[in-house]
Amino acid sequence: MSEPRHQRVLIVDFGSQVTQLIARRLRESGVYCEIHPFDKVEAILDEFAPAAVILSGGPASAHETASPAASKRIFDLGVPILGICYGEMTLCAQLGGAVEGGHAREFGRADITIVRESPLLSGLGAVGAREPVWMSHGDVVTAIPPGFEVIAASEGSPFAVIGDEGRRIYGVQFHPEVAHTPRGALILRNFTHRIAGLSGDWTMAAFRSEARERIRAQVGKGRVICGLSGGVDSSVTAVLLHEAIGDQLTCVFVDTGLMRLNEASEVVSLFRDHYNIPLIHVDASDRFLGALAGVADPEAKRKVIGREFVEVFDREAAKIEGAAFLAQGTLYPDVIESVSPLGGPSATIKSHHNVGGLPERMKLKLVEPLRELFKDEVRALGVELGLPPAFVGRHPFPGPGLAIRIPGEVTAEAVTVLQKADAIYLDEIRQAGLYDAIWQAFAVLLPVKTVGVMGDARTYENVLALRAVTSSDGMTADVFEFPWEVLTRAATRIVNQVRGVNRVVYDVTSKPPGTIEWE
Repeated sequence: MSEPRHQRVLIVDFGSQVTQLIARRLRESGVYCEIHPFDKVEAILDEFAPAAVILSGGPASAHETASPAASKRIFDLGVPILGICYGEMTLCAQLGGAVEGGHAREFGRADITIVRESPLLSGLGAVGAREPVWMSHGDVVTAIPPGFEVIAASEGSPFAVIGDEGRRIYGVQFHPEVAHTPRGALILRNFTHRIAGLSGDWTMAAFRSEARERIRAQVGKGRVICGLSGGVDSSVTAVLLHEAIGDQLTCVFVDTGLMRLNEASEVVSLFRDHYNIPLIHVDASDRFLGALAGVADPEAKRKVIGREFVEVFDREAAKIEGAAFLAQGTLYPDVIESVSPLGGPSATIKSHHNVGGLPERMKLKLVEPLRELFKDEVRALGVELGLPPAFVGRHPFPGPGLAIRIPGEVTAEAVTVLQKADAIYLDEIRQAGLYDAIWQAFAVLLPVKTVGVMGDARTYENVLALRAVTSSDGMTADVFEFPWEVLTRAATRIVNQVRGVNRVVYDVTSKPPGTIEWE
């Protein structure tokens, strides 16, 4: 948990696929918060001592007997409470209102009309004003609890926003946390700052200072090994640890040969030469390619890469005398999903994360200094620590590397072709000034060959797919609409400069909600 001096908001998780977005919106306004499953809240309530509580959405029906419910103690704390979607419904059901199924459903865009002034909707307009929001519910509140009043209504939800101003308890039927509710962040800020009176004291500068002290207190004089992958998470972890404990840290960089073009040498130069961090660089590219020979299934590739990584890392770690701790770049979404109350996709999607854990014989204690942070906060911390903005702002890269961007068998030739093509693609994006407008862009070497004519000769070479998506939250995304001339330049350069590719296509599929990360 965070230091006691930070004002905290407790988010009670009922299993919504966008619960994390509530926390992200609050963190963006400087409010520290944590997500805890509804059935685990009792155990942490006294220690956590929230200044406010938010009840998340969820897939259950509040009118059913066995439906999840908020701890009754929450309503006795005397702190502001906000129920969102299912959170509003269980709030109503528990406090004397009524919820029913079988009524008109609302999914997607809707408009609410303000019918009463309230600090929750301050800044959204006067009584009678309409506001676009994002609905996602099949049940409906049919009666509100005693002491509550209607603040706003929609065509399908007569109780779209309700509140007991005296007790500072509110409910909204829509999702203010998603980007599809344009001014949802303002509603959440009204709740945390205006109603709960929070000052927003959560900053990266404060986190950096507190994290250093926590690391020193945990590690003492012990030695720490950090598995440096070259990604943003492990890189920020390494720099933060080095700032806290200096040469007590040793980084082990296992070079799988599956990184982007020249990335391995850039990582070594940055950490060994610029930061002067003790670094062991293991070039294991031949070993990984040999282990992947003949392996086509993507999940099998993950397991092979994970197994080989553990064995190489284990061998190198054993050489570091006196090592007692292992540092990992675990992030808050990993922590949240490991205790999700109603299950989730992370077990499958994140099967490559942390490579399944290290062998017990290593007897190392974990140091996870980033486990309170979301990805965007890690980037902000990286800048705070002095890492180059271009380094921490890189697009996400999968743990197994290019192996899963090569459908079918991974060969040295395929890796070389993909590295060169991907580098050209990203270079054209940067030259066009579009890199920061894209969440993730990458090339995929398809398991398809096509006949082409180049000059006076026929060719029979690979097809390459280019992909780029935009996202505000990393959970849902849409295709990036390139200027045609940028795609044309990228495709022309790839075909001309990368031997083995004679056709380039652009992937225009988008990412549905409810999944966690792009590959």
